[in-house]
Amino acid sequence: MNQWIKSALQFLREAYSELKKVTWLSRKEAIASTLVVIILVVIVAMFVGFADFVLARILAILL
Repeated sequence: MNQWIKSALQFLREAYSELKKVTWLSRKEAIASTLVVIILVVIVAMFVGFADFVLARILAILL
């Protein structure tokens, strides 16, 4: 058990050391990226919904 604790602490130290090297986004960049993702999700959802509607109509006509 003692070795497990030492390994866990070593991992946490190394992870913290790596996190200090990360270049984090600024608040403005994070908000802009989030907005782009939300807009793209809405566009894709509208496309999939439209395609579903059209294909359902075509299937209804065929059946």
